[in-house]
Amino acid sequence: MSHPAPLQSSLQPLSRREMLRNAATGFGSLALASLLQDDLKAELTNARHPQYPAKAKHVIFLFMHGGPSQVDLFDYKPLLERDHGKPLPFPKPRVVSAATGNLLKSPWSFRQYGESGAWVSELFPHLAQRVDDVCFIKSMHCSNSRHGAALLELHTGSDTFVRPSVGSWITYGLGTENSDLPGFITMCPTLTHGGVNAYSSAFLPADFAGTPLGNASIPSDRAKIPFIENADQTPTSIQRMELDLLQSFNRDRLAVTGHDDVLDSRINSFELAFRMQSAAPELQDISDESAETQSLYGLDNDKTRNFGRQCLMARRFVERGVRFVQCTHSYKWDQHGSLRTGHSNNAMEVDQPIAALLTDLKQRGLLDDTLVLWGGEFGRTPVAQGDDGRDHNPQGYTMWMAGGGIRPGLTYGSTDEYGYYAVENKVHVHDLHATMLHLLGIEHTRLTYRHAGRDFRLTDIHGEIVHDILA
Repeated sequence: MSHPAPLQSSLQPLSRREMLRNAATGFGSLALASLLQDDLKAELTNARHPQYPAKAKHVIFLFMHGGPSQVDLFDYKPLLERDHGKPLPFPKPRVVSAATGNLLKSPWSFRQYGESGAWVSELFPHLAQRVDDVCFIKSMHCSNSRHGAALLELHTGSDTFVRPSVGSWITYGLGTENSDLPGFITMCPTLTHGGVNAYSSAFLPADFAGTPLGNASIPSDRAKIPFIENADQTPTSIQRMELDLLQSFNRDRLAVTGHDDVLDSRINSFELAFRMQSAAPELQDISDESAETQSLYGLDNDKTRNFGRQCLMARRFVERGVRFVQCTHSYKWDQHGSLRTGHSNNAMEVDQPIAALLTDLKQRGLLDDTLVLWGGEFGRTPVAQGDDGRDHNPQGYTMWMAGGGIRPGLTYGSTDEYGYYAVENKVHVHDLHATMLHLLGIEHTRLTYRHAGRDFRLTDIHGEIVHDILA
């Protein structure tokens, strides 16, 4: 059986729970002891101490599933416009998704905005007003040109093996700030290209897995925290008795087997589900949000309502101490054809909600310690696929970050003159993960877990912190 070794540092005093576990008593035998319920809740509530002062406490990941086109959104290339229709003047990558043709200029115009002078296309007019809060990384690259593998690499650090997701690593390393809610929530996650593996805990204890609210086929206003339906039909005292009976079976099992990570996680999950019944309904009822706030997020518009609610709920979750929240716009950005229609619709659905999230977080003083990350699993080619499409491009693309210790108003790195390859200050996905962990106060080489005879980490044997983008 594997055992966790989250932070390789000097010895720390054992908690009450750890002491009893090491004495072979096990958590299961404590679950029924009412005198320890407060101890358990306090332990789950208190976040683990970061290894050094953290700039960020929470992460909101705005995932654009499918691969948004950097040369149509944020990476303005005058030569692409000038040489439209001509052959790419240098070799294309050896591995590609499908055949492509000549250079294809962006159908949309670009302008510079803010004091930073960041380039933004006309597709993102609302976000353009927030560019001085944003750090654009225009030199991203990853290792795989296929959706499934690239999506898993972005979410887990590996494009070939099942590994814990970044949200699971973060909650494993830091714990949660609210014992009545999951530490890791993913809203409307994708059903394809890896599915649950994008938010699973893999070999980490199961209670560090992401809690999915709905899925990509369910509107966000119906994507609710599970285990609370009809909770008020059974008195809390009866529910507690039922749970205690179930936990007594678990205690008996642990008395036979000894320490069991899987059973421990199951016990934790049942206890969390019980506590969520009182916390979740109020949290998910947005009637306490002003009409002005709801309009800010676009909840009064059919086009923006779905992703707008995800962004609003993300703010509410981090306000209450949820460590990692993912909002997914799925699966819409894969324009091998119909680029003009597809990217226009996609941007219209997310632009206002994203700008609203940045505005709202900043107004509430939450942006300082909330790291917001935007991007897809890769970008798209500056050369055409068919008459009106672009192929996958993992060679060079744009992601952006804001808040949580990131240097605002910065454009970092660049692609070549046509936007195909990252060429200056290249940032791999491993570097992105290392930087995220650094901002959260975690040294990425020390966040490890021993499994199958070796120590694993999110960045494996890779990853360099991108110090130049830090505030």
